[in-house]
Amino acid sequence: MTSSTTPAPTPGSVALITGGTGGFGRALATKLKALDVTVVLADLDSERNRQVADELGCPFVVLDVSDRAANAAVVAQVEADHGRLDAAFLNAGIAGKSRQALDVDEFLKVVDIDLFGVVYGTEAALPALRRAGGGSIVVTASLAGLAPLATDPGYSVAKGGAITFVRSMAARVIDENITMTAICPGFADTAIIDGIRQTFIDNNFPILSAEEVADAMIAAWTSGEPGAAYIVQPGIGAVPYKFKGVPAAKTATGETAGVPGALRPGSAT
Repeated sequence: MTSSTTPAPTPGSVALITGGTGGFGRALATKLKALDVTVVLADLDSERNRQVADELGCPFVVLDVSDRAANAAVVAQVEADHGRLDAAFLNAGIAGKSRQALDVDEFLKVVDIDLFGVVYGTEAALPALRRAGGGSIVVTASLAGLAPLATDPGYSVAKGGAITFVRSMAARVIDENITMTAICPGFADTAIIDGIRQTFIDNNFPILSAEEVADAMIAAWTSGEPGAAYIVQPGIGAVPYKFKGVPAAKTATGETAGVPGALRPGSAT
């Protein structure tokens, strides 16, 4: 991670975690509370999710991230209850389970939650972060967004889209002291791998702990580079992915043609 001008967590900061009662959310909440951050957990309404929040000592709000209006309502509730929002961890997500070559219904459901949930969460969080004088949006993407999984095209498309969304949006909000980053964990020890967990065990394949991913999330808040996608893998920690440049256009005389200034990130249109 690199230094950032985005306000870092201090005692009294307020953070919202979507998918907050899952493995990453629980680990992140525990670590943030140790930093005296007020942590609000957002998740689907269930007795189990409410119990997890209660055990962690965190306020709980009901949220289906695929509901655009609900995202805005949750952020408004956080501001009303706690006075501000300093960081939004857009962490909610699901994986596909279908064995069909292409199950379009499942594909759309995964994209609705894993990609559009990020878009709606960003839309809702930005005004509150502006009112707080800046802040951070950390998106839980996946290594599958950089190296697609043949076993789950919907998940791969959604996570790849989330990474691209972060890279595009980051340049649009950095001047407002808001940093957007993406975390791209490899296989991690959460419920999302329950169906294939034994395969990892049988092959002695290393998997991440939820705590390792939570550490990367916090580092993205404190020192993330705007638009960066941090790969998190066992044995290497969190490292920024180096995106390859695409071939540049050439003029009729063979010279490299630069992108017009008005089309570059951060340019006014």
